[in-house]
Amino acid sequence: MAQTLLTLDDIVAARRATASRLHRTPMLRSSTLAAMTGTDLLLKAECFQKTGSFKPRGVLNKIRHLSPEEKQRGLITFSAGNHAQAVAYAAAAEGIPATVVMPAAAVRSKVEAARGYGAEVVLHGEMTQIFARAEELRRERNLTFVHPFDDPIVIAGQGTVGLEILDEVPDLRVAVVPVGGGGLISGIAAALKLSRPDVRVYGVEPMTAAAMAQSLAAGRPVRLEQVRTVADGLAAPFAGEHTYALVSRFVDGIITVPDDAIVRAMRLVMERCKVVVEPAGAAGVAALLSGQIPEARGARTVCVLSGGNVDLDQLRTLLGA
Repeated sequence: MAQTLLTLDDIVAARRATASRLHRTPMLRSSTLAAMTGTDLLLKAECFQKTGSFKPRGVLNKIRHLSPEEKQRGLITFSAGNHAQAVAYAAAAEGIPATVVMPAAAVRSKVEAARGYGAEVVLHGEMTQIFARAEELRRERNLTFVHPFDDPIVIAGQGTVGLEILDEVPDLRVAVVPVGGGGLISGIAAALKLSRPDVRVYGVEPMTAAAMAQSLAAGRPVRLEQVRTVADGLAAPFAGEHTYALVSRFVDGIITVPDDAIVRAMRLVMERCKVVVEPAGAAGVAALLSGQIPEARGARTVCVLSGGNVDLDQLRTLLGA
């Protein structure tokens, strides 16, 4: 399935169609983090993307493929927060009504941001329960579903990050990417491997939300019964069929890290780069600090800072302020 699921042309077309509506996010350096990780390190700052994460790339690409009838019905999705904001933002820009289902304990600033863009926010249960609620509402209201990760069109949009990385770092050797449902790493890995098969690509998951790592071990997509992690942006309770297929083909390994390592990495990025990242955005740095990616030692490495939407009260708690 992965052989025909996504092509480099799909990703190039997504960039051509969405570039004028997105930021070209910067590539940052930190000599301190490079020394601490033993790598020639660059940081792709997707935390500076519109809505504060990479997510609008995939959503904008998805919306451009919808028919007028699908748009008229309105959009629905489920999300811990970043995809909810992206759907709300993109739908508002197109004059399309949007409904987002989020867990009851979602980060409050992400809930308010989605509402601020004009979406109806439905708070429901835990992360493991929101997909079912979104599906109920989709059927009841005849809405158009925009999947947060398991859609080849969404994945192609996320893959535009990989094209930008290659533009800016032609001598890239290793890429490190956070993994929630797998849409970002699927798109980036496809863009990189279809352009430069020699590049090594590693994903990073929290130990307590490692759906993709467990799926690879099982040889099939699996669903987690429980998800508990400080990195809500990586708390997808299952790996998708499409993302599993693409990760199986293009990704060289999945690293798992504990929550305390993610928080430490988040603090270091803030201290050394003067950039606010959410826990999910710091997971790649945590993996490099753990030493679990030996190929990155001394190599030109890009780590994706996937998002910066951290609630200020949550930030105080995490940093012990």
